[in-house]
Amino acid sequence: MLTVLSPAKRLNETPHSVDFAPTVPDFAADALRLAKVARGLSGKDLCALMNISPALGLLNHARFKAFRGNAPGQPAAFIFDGDTYAGLEARRMEPDTLLWAQGHLRILSGLYGLLRPLDAIQPYRLEMGSKLANPKGADLYAYWGRKIAKALNDLAAEQGAKELINCASAEYFGAVDLKALKLSVVTPVFLEERNGEAKVVSFWAKKARGAMARFISQHHLTDPTDLRGFDLGGYTYSPAQSDATRLVFSRQAAAGA
Repeated sequence: MLTVLSPAKRLNETPHSVDFAPTVPDFAADALRLAKVARGLSGKDLCALMNISPALGLLNHARFKAFRGNAPGQPAAFIFDGDTYAGLEARRMEPDTLLWAQGHLRILSGLYGLLRPLDAIQPYRLEMGSKLANPKGADLYAYWGRKIAKALNDLAAEQGAKELINCASAEYFGAVDLKALKLSVVTPVFLEERNGEAKVVSFWAKKARGAMARFISQHHLTDPTDLRGFDLGGYTYSPAQSDATRLVFSRQAAAGA
């Protein structure tokens, strides 16, 4: 069983010591190729590409200008700092958990394609849905094509996995070519209940997807049925709302949900 997560827009560039040496992303050459394309865009262009503020446009223009193939980086699971990573809590993982995640957890990325938790990456922002024209097409989905699915197939063969737990957003999971993928996909869904109604609340769902990835890694889970025991954050499995491809978890709405 493998798990995939989305990356995060917000980054935490504070160094974090770890017992393991950082690894090199499998698609580092592709990242450099895409960074060179993005380097040709102005800060204003990047604002339009990703619908970001002028300050973020200038920041990411500088990041792409500084992007180099041999530049040092930080492990992906530590530098990403959004809601999902508040749930994953990679910086607090025990070495055994982190090492297991290195072999079974992957982070989808617009720039790097597919990342292991300990893959050293440079600061960047390039959302998978960005319409960045490139030598392979009009957007990043065209660039990555079947490459990500094939990499997941190879990893599954190496680990003996038959299922892929999709803890990523629709934007990022859309980069996985399902026709090329040889794994069965199981998607956890997290609902907040209030006044007899249940709905997905983005902030809490993102955090819960990260917590699910942590739960899987902590317990070294290899069977999707074992995910039903997930109870972090007060969630409980809802069998009546679930099926073979969709595992639903619900809880009473948290304050502010």
